[in-house]
Amino acid sequence: MKRFVLPLILLTVLLTSCGPVDLNAPMPIYETGIDPNSWVPIPAGEFYFGQHEHIESTLAYQIMVTDVTVSQYADFLNSALADGSVKFVNDEIVGFYPGDIFRGFEHEEEIKAGDWVFIPLDDPSQRVEFEDLTFSAQSGYENHPMTMVSWFGAWGYCDYYGYRLPTEMEWEKAARGTDERPFPWGEEITRENANFYASRDPFEDMSNVGSRTSPVGFYNGKKFGNYQTLDSASPYGLYDMAGNVWQWTGNVYEDMHYRFMRGGSKDTYEMDLRLWVRNNATPTYVSPGVGFRCVKD
Repeated sequence: MKRFVLPLILLTVLLTSCGPVDLNAPMPIYETGIDPNSWVPIPAGEFYFGQHEHIESTLAYQIMVTDVTVSQYADFLNSALADGSVKFVNDEIVGFYPGDIFRGFEHEEEIKAGDWVFIPLDDPSQRVEFEDLTFSAQSGYENHPMTMVSWFGAWGYCDYYGYRLPTEMEWEKAARGTDERPFPWGEEITRENANFYASRDPFEDMSNVGSRTSPVGFYNGKKFGNYQTLDSASPYGLYDMAGNVWQWTGNVYEDMHYRFMRGGSKDTYEMDLRLWVRNNATPTYVSPGVGFRCVKD
């Protein structure tokens, strides 16, 4: 029995040192004042790319100030279901994707033209609800980033409106600006900059594995309840380019079926929020910690 005493004491000390945690507290609801329908222009030109910075350049484009929200995605599904662009099949929403070029490389999967799953509806982490042939956002999550969406579902949303997913270079330039900073807001990271693992934000739910998303644009310098945020926008004025949710990017690399994500999430450590960190998954992957935003030319 004695060997279990020390770990229990340590656990008690750790929980106490983190401050009081109400395991049954409801999720707070805040309006951040950041408009998820807003876009910013990114000028053509050079910028530092990657951890060991080298100069790259992009053409001019525009990018969404925030991630696509649950409400925005529900609106898309309502329109797309009405005009036949998506279908409801076996508790999943599927849509057409034209496929990738494939030359039979070993260990790579062919992504053929056809219907692919955009979102599952039967997963308890899904924040889009479907009732009476109508999609809506789960109460309290309207202005949270859309998650549990595959790469196909992110691609499909952007394509439906004539947009596209950002390339990795476009994403990093929009997040970093033209200097060598590791985070969108500068050189250092604190808990008040972003939603990451154990950042102790108001949405952290220690009773579950992982924490909850925060509303888009939450880290904008305002005080919400007793929680003071730091204004953590990128040099171009984008929010949540680090933390909260990973963001799908649009690159389809030759003879590779994997897709790449940027930005880190609520479930990763702060060093994973550095702007050059990449993550990847198959395009069918969905997660409570993965979302997206769009760009347009």
